[in-house]
Amino acid sequence: MDWKVRYIDYPVHYQKIRDEVLGTIDKTLAQGDVMLRQQLRDFEANLARFVGTRYAVGVSNCTDAMHLSLRAAGIGAGDEVITVSHTMVATAAAIHHAGATPVLVDIGEDHNMDVGCIEAAITPRTKAIMPVHLNGRVCDMGRLMSVAERHGLLVIEDAAQALGATFDGTRAGAFGLAGCFSFYPAKLLGAFGDGGAVVTNSEEMAEKVSLLRNHGRLPDGDVFGWSFNCRLDNLHAAILDVKLRQLPGWIKRRREIAGMYYEGLHDVPSLLLPLPPLDEGPYFDVFQNYEIEAERRDALVAHLTEQGVETMISWGGRGVHQFPALGLTHHRLPRTERMFERVLMIPMHPDLSDEQVEYVVETLRGFY
Repeated sequence: MDWKVRYIDYPVHYQKIRDEVLGTIDKTLAQGDVMLRQQLRDFEANLARFVGTRYAVGVSNCTDAMHLSLRAAGIGAGDEVITVSHTMVATAAAIHHAGATPVLVDIGEDHNMDVGCIEAAITPRTKAIMPVHLNGRVCDMGRLMSVAERHGLLVIEDAAQALGATFDGTRAGAFGLAGCFSFYPAKLLGAFGDGGAVVTNSEEMAEKVSLLRNHGRLPDGDVFGWSFNCRLDNLHAAILDVKLRQLPGWIKRRREIAGMYYEGLHDVPSLLLPLPPLDEGPYFDVFQNYEIEAERRDALVAHLTEQGVETMISWGGRGVHQFPALGLTHHRLPRTERMFERVLMIPMHPDLSDEQVEYVVETLRGFY
């Protein structure tokens, strides 16, 4: 289809950074730096500096980042980890593959974990909380960390969608024992394929994840135990390092677009919008996605499609607990379930022009 406004416009994005990316690829390959070499170390250092942690460990994707973090933290069979259903299935899958059980709680008005629901979900088997910072907004980490400390629980953050977002001045990923990021192409910082990272202030955690990502191989050639192959390759690390330098500007543009959406749509009664970008208060949102709730959602999607506006329904319109094959259907999450009947994501990426944003606003207003 000939879209007027793409949900993500990969070709336009690539053309803007093409020369620098191709130069970086050529330099990396000409040096023969393919795996676990200097480009990866440089990116890890720069990512840790950006997030505000002591360490970063590049891995193959965010699912592996969460899985390895849980294992490195000693979480396994018989343990429970509290998270949400409004997330990519990968969050719960990482918990499952570590041998633990995901316990799901409901969300609040901002579509993030309702921290007020956590304590009721804690059992003697609970070992950790895995908040998911969705759409570029950090959870209420002040209250969440207080709950975790009070009950002696670890916190491992699924920060896949929140690189650069802050709560009370601390960036996503820097609150708990570990933070996990995705570099899937559509993310705030996207590779040209899969990629991920674990950030942490714990030297022990960084060392364990580094071993787990590379077959458990020790410097002396020994192996510390059964492990995995989850490395971030040098080529993607080098490209991500190039793009990391531009991330602050891309975040600024996302916030400008979010402001335009809010200004143009906040008075439409049939829509529930994210809060606008604010310069004061505890939250600095980076708008990975612009996720709204809409009355007559399916008809609206059809209308937008007809008018050439590409959209996405989050997770195909179902939460993790609504997939019978996962065995989590016993959870009752009314706010999450209601949201999935109405949720919709409209175009949000830094390559949108003002004219495209205005067209999306006019098309949405025209439907209602």
